[in-house]
Amino acid sequence: MAIWLTENSKIIVQGITGSEGLKHARRMHRAGAKVVGGVNARKAGTAVDLDGESRPVFGTVAEAMATTGADVSVVFVPPAFTKDAVIEAIDAGIPLCIVITEGIPIHDSAVFWAHAVATGNKTRIIGPNCPGLASPGKSNAGIIPADITTPGRIGLVSKSGTLTYQMMYELRDIGFSSCIGIGGDPIIGTTHIDALQAFQDDPETDAIVMIGEIGGDAEERAAAYIEQHITKPVVGYVAGFTAPEGKTMGHAGAIVSGSAGTAQAKKEALEKVGVRVGKTPSETARLMRDVMKGLK
Repeated sequence: MAIWLTENSKIIVQGITGSEGLKHARRMHRAGAKVVGGVNARKAGTAVDLDGESRPVFGTVAEAMATTGADVSVVFVPPAFTKDAVIEAIDAGIPLCIVITEGIPIHDSAVFWAHAVATGNKTRIIGPNCPGLASPGKSNAGIIPADITTPGRIGLVSKSGTLTYQMMYELRDIGFSSCIGIGGDPIIGTTHIDALQAFQDDPETDAIVMIGEIGGDAEERAAAYIEQHITKPVVGYVAGFTAPEGKTMGHAGAIVSGSAGTAQAKKEALEKVGVRVGKTPSETARLMRDVMKGLK
């Protein structure tokens, strides 16, 4: 099994009629994902072409779910409208909502995340500002390239999209069960800890790569969780060792304030609980190779 996204997942794309939504819907379709339709209230009743196959456009997420049985939504909606799109998906009760959009105001993310919690956490949110979720050989939801790795038994959770891709490529001969880009905004839905526990519970995942970055304390909290709850081997990497203090680096959440949130502090917290941490992505991949050899 893959975590959260399987070969049976039925995907709709909110914003499928936009250039990005349609481009990636076609790419997901080519990767073998079951893209069953899209949502755009202004284009309801029309259809889009996915490489010669027609898919309906619905007015609402609820209508799309009722008609197609969709259980995953991928959100390619402009930042100003993303909050309403995610709240609509939550109200429709879709189990998984993957928010690709970047540049969403933090307040908007707080609002839709709070709404998910208030309605019973029936919808798992991944993102925002993330590349999505790929289960190689099974399905692909988001913007993660489908041809850079193979199915295998490593689980990957990462704040960084590009480092997700690099790790998938460097370990392509070993392969992955699922690869999750959780996004680097200060407020995100699914966390490192959520993914770590899912991989711990997944019988087809043998080891985990966790990629973090400077800023905040998510990696330190993940380290504490690993010590208490994770028995599978974990290899880590923390981006931003050379980042100057007080400068936002790439992601909105990647800012160092004083001694808090530094790459070195995160590395030490992880190593203290037995996580092997690479100084570069390539060294991290080599550490994972060593781990996988030891498991054979």
